Formats: sequence, C-alpha cells, structure tokens
Amino acid sequence: MEHGIAVQLVLPLALFTIMLGVGMSLRVPEFSLLWRQPNVVFVGVLSQLLLLPLLGFVVVSAFDLPAALAVGIMVLTFAPGGATSNMITYLSRGDTALSVCLTAISGLITPISMPILTALAVSYWMGEQAAIEFPIVLTMVKLMVISVLPALLGALVHHRWPAFCLRIERYVKALAGLFLVLVVFGIVKTNWEQLPALTFQLGPSVLVLVSLAMFLGYWIARQMRLNTEQGISLAVEVGIQNAAIALLITGGILHNSEMAASALIYGVLMNIPAFILIAYRFYTSRQIFNRTV
Repeated sequence: MEHGIAVQLVLPLALFTIMLGVGMSLRVPEFSLLWRQPNVVFVGVLSQLLLLPLLGFVVVSAFDLPAALAVGIMVLTFAPGGATSNMITYLSRGDTALSVCLTAISGLITPISMPILTALAVSYWMGEQAAIEFPIVLTMVKLMVISVLPALLGALVHHRWPAFCLRIERYVKALAGLFLVLVVFGIVKTNWEQLPALTFQLGPSVLVLVSLAMFLGYWIARQMRLNTEQGISLAVEVGIQNAAIALLITGGILHNSEMAASALIYGVLMNIPAFILIAYRFYTSRQIFNRTV
C-alpha cells in the first residue's frame, strides 16, 4: 500500500469509524460532570488545549529537534485524547466518565483550534511561506466531517436504537482497528529505512513529553483536591494524544513523511508510560485488596 493511499483514504475512514464508535458509546450520565463539577471539566479541557502545547514547545526546543520533527510533535500536542485515552483510563482504574466527557468536549473544539495552532507551528519552524500553503479552513472542514459528524451520528443512533448499538459496537471497533493497522503498515513501509534513526532521535523527547504531561495532569488534579481516580483521568487525558488525527494532519494535509513518521513513533512510544501506569495501578489495587481480605 502506498503512503498516499494509506493516509488520504484509509486513515480518514479509520478516524470516521473510531469517532462513530465513540458516539455510539456515549452515555448521558457521563456528561453530568458538566453541571456537577464544571471546574474539573474546565481545567481538564484547558490543560489539554493550552498546557500541553506549551509543554510541547518547551520539550522540542530543549531537545533542539529538526524543524519537521518539531512540527510533527507540536501537531500531536494539538490533538488531545481520543478512544485510546478512554481505554487507558479504564485499564488504569481512573474515572472513565470524566475521561469520556473531556474527550467529547475537546473533540468539539479541536477541529477549530488544531488547524490554527498547526499553522502557527508551521510558520514558526518551517517559515512563513509554508504556513501560507497550509489550508486552515479546509482542514477545519475535514476535521469536522471526520471527527465531529460521526460522533454526533453515533450518539443519535445510540439514542434511537440503543440495543442495536450494543450489538454492533465491537464490530465497529474491530473495523476501526483494521483500518489503523493498514495505515501504520503503509507509513512504516514508506519510511522503513529512516524509522530506526528517527526513533533514536525522537525517542527521548517523546518519552519526556508524555511522562511530564501525565505528571502535570495528576499534579493539577491533586492541587484541586480531586480523588485518585480523577487524578488518573487527568493524567491520561493530558498525557496521551490522538496520534491518528496527527497523522491525518502531517501526512494527509501537510504531506510530510518526516512529520507523519514522528506521529507514528509517538503513537508507539506513548504506550510505554501508559503501560507503566496501568501496571502500577493494577499492582496497588491488588495490594489494597490483599490488605482488606
């Protein structure tokens, strides 16, 4: 599969299917946080959309990454959460309702904020001419069609036919997973010779970025005196980004294989801190269970 086909056709299908599944899994009680704890939701969304890009700028500047790789990482910081962060929160025994709520709200804002912030990043690292060539309005429309529209459609289907949603939800997730595997295969095949060097070059900055973001998310939650489960949710939602959306921007719109490869490498390496968190939460929960038995 050619890189262009993978990113231009299969990846939008994957994202559409993923967001359709997210919409079909939404439940009204998960949004009760909006009126029960609006400050938590506000701080969570603000941390995703503002704190993480600022942290990303500090990290890529500190590691002095080449321009294309720096833009690739910054694009990732503009794409908060997704179905992956919801699953990691669930496996980490966090507040899944808070995670889903933050994902849904940031998902409505990202199609507007991400193209603007991406244009600023491209202008800063790649020059003014490259920023002029970036289609902001077209990107907004594409993100709306690929992310917001299917989520709303999925929510509507769930509201109208909840039993039907329960029956097909796993098939929708499986189809989305298949599409993503095809995309990853296409990008890996195209960048096979450069991937080892890029992984070595990006690895430290990616791991530092994810780890610091997760720590800051948890620290903010503790400063707000939130419980441990909500702290875990903020840690994951701030630290784990939507690599699939970043791939769409870097590969499908900016047409830059280095940027797309950086998004792919991030999508792999971000699982290391996530796995450590899941393992730690599993271990501590077992310890608590053993003490109570």
